[in-house]
Amino acid sequence: MATKAAAAKKVPAKAPAKKTTAKKTAEAPKKLRVAIIGCGGISHAHMAAYKSIPEVELVGFCDILPERLKEYQEKYGAKPEQCFEKWDDLFKVIKPDAVDICTPNGVHCPAAVAAANAGCHVMVEKPMAMSPEECETMIAAAKKNNVLLAVGFQHRYNSKTDFLVKARDEGKFGKLMFVKCQALRRRGIPNWGVFGRKELQGGGPMIDIGVHVVEMAHYFMGSPKPVAATGNCWTYLGDKPSEVMSMWPNWDYKTYTVEDLAIGHIRFDNGMIMQIESSFAAHIDKDEWKFVAMGEKGGCDWDPLQIFTDDAGAMVHIKPDYVAPDWNKDWTYLFVRKLQNWVDGILKGTPLRASGEEGLAIQKILDGIYRSAAAGGKEVPIK
Repeated sequence: MATKAAAAKKVPAKAPAKKTTAKKTAEAPKKLRVAIIGCGGISHAHMAAYKSIPEVELVGFCDILPERLKEYQEKYGAKPEQCFEKWDDLFKVIKPDAVDICTPNGVHCPAAVAAANAGCHVMVEKPMAMSPEECETMIAAAKKNNVLLAVGFQHRYNSKTDFLVKARDEGKFGKLMFVKCQALRRRGIPNWGVFGRKELQGGGPMIDIGVHVVEMAHYFMGSPKPVAATGNCWTYLGDKPSEVMSMWPNWDYKTYTVEDLAIGHIRFDNGMIMQIESSFAAHIDKDEWKFVAMGEKGGCDWDPLQIFTDDAGAMVHIKPDYVAPDWNKDWTYLFVRKLQNWVDGILKGTPLRASGEEGLAIQKILDGIYRSAAAGGKEVPIK
């Protein structure tokens, strides 16, 4: 009798403990183990954004420069055993679920392909690569390894872009015909990094800052297929010493091989036209960063944000009283939104707003302008 009683007491004693453990396991959220390749300038914006994405655990960091890895250890508490100078070692030791690539443009393709082949989902900073061919290689590697490939086009997540896309969906513009993109600096040649070296970047302002306005405008247009391009590029200041006061003086003019100013014209398969103006240095009134659009029923300006249309027998302007957040005051939210979309795509199956295919379309536009410029401004086909 005493033995049976003791046995009876053991059952309820174990059952609650087992039940509690199972419950904790079921409620624990899945963490996406992310590694960063390229610990330079733009990676710090990514690190700030990850603070607002609780589903992510940062597990590894890679850079060819030891001093950058040392900075990550001091600034972010990265452990020495999490830091690598070669991504092959990172993949072998850390085995991350996903990789965020923040390297110079010329490294995007090899890093993305290596990550995909290691079974990692990939986020790659803009522009997607150096050429459409590299983009296609990256897309093929992602499909082969059944991983997601996203491109860091943050301005399609901008609150201003969201407002105009919603207005488009509501029919405010009717059929769109023409979009003009401007990413212009009066004197803003980067004096850090490798922005002036064509062999590492693929180009100058068109591929570096023009890409931002092109991608958000193309997204606003409904992502039509580009079919032809004309373009011209000029270099007249960046390859000379800095002799005028500017926000970023003393750039490395000796290695400067990119354009100062690029102008492009793109035709799309649905008849739409896009014009693009982009500069690191140009004799203009002020910096510009926006697109304007014209449609059959209405038009718009991204900055200042407004819609132009007819109403009650008069020409009117529609200006929102409040659109937030303001990216000029804190652009971290743009990185939070684009990285969150990528994370949700991996963990929840949410559609990507900037897939590899979207990146390829933008790369074809940039490539078409550069090819046309090299051909003396003649129109070239985009296939």
